[in-house]
Amino acid sequence: MHPELFKFQLPEFLQGLYSEEIIIYSYGFLISLGALFAFLYTATQAKKQFDVPFHQSADIAILLILAAVVGGKIFFFFEDPIFFIKNPGEILKSFENGFVFFGSLLFCIPTMLIYFKSKKLPILPMLDIMAVTTCIVHGFGRMGCLMAGCCYGLPHDGFASITFHHPASLANPLNTPLHPTQLYSITLISIILIYLLYLKSNKSFQGQVFLTYLILYATGRSFIEIFRGDISRGFIIENYLSHSQFISVLVILSALYFYWNLKRKEIKKG
Repeated sequence: MHPELFKFQLPEFLQGLYSEEIIIYSYGFLISLGALFAFLYTATQAKKQFDVPFHQSADIAILLILAAVVGGKIFFFFEDPIFFIKNPGEILKSFENGFVFFGSLLFCIPTMLIYFKSKKLPILPMLDIMAVTTCIVHGFGRMGCLMAGCCYGLPHDGFASITFHHPASLANPLNTPLHPTQLYSITLISIILIYLLYLKSNKSFQGQVFLTYLILYATGRSFIEIFRGDISRGFIIENYLSHSQFISVLVILSALYFYWNLKRKEIKKG
């Protein structure tokens, strides 16, 4: 696709401070755009439902960006720890790719819990808001993956295939029809988002939207993994259970546990 959105030459008087050419990467641009829309949704809903001031929504956004970057990079490190131990600079060399979504998610969850508790915000209702927020930024992120060629699929000659030609694309191999796993993910996230927007007005207990998001995404992600071609991410059981599938199973089981307990408590109240 188009990993580089555009590039331009800096004026001569700035070239001593920065590189001569500035490249705007599609991945980073779309992630930033998604973060902006996600923040606007969070700030609007938090203000509307719980009168959360704008500056607190901004604080949440900043903390989650930091947690997402740290978590995404740490999990990226564990995909090939021997390589990154020998080449520590590679883990931070580029921010136009090289993140693991589950790492970002699993670091963001405790960050949200700690912040909401410290500010005495209603934890479960706020998590329900954040479920939609996560879908928004994640959807834009997968569009970035499509443009950059990362998270690519296995070779596939069928009707639903995509071929990457750009030399800067991360897809491997280039010039070969592949499963459009990025589009599979975008479709999955879009369907989940639509359902969550319906569910938030019809939920039977607080926290249901967030837990439903975790269950649906982890389930869908475990199936999409079957068609992923970037096998360098590694396996727990070679060729049968990838790291992401293993994490998906843990997320599903944990979410189901809390879902059942919260629902049972609500039934007892009624």
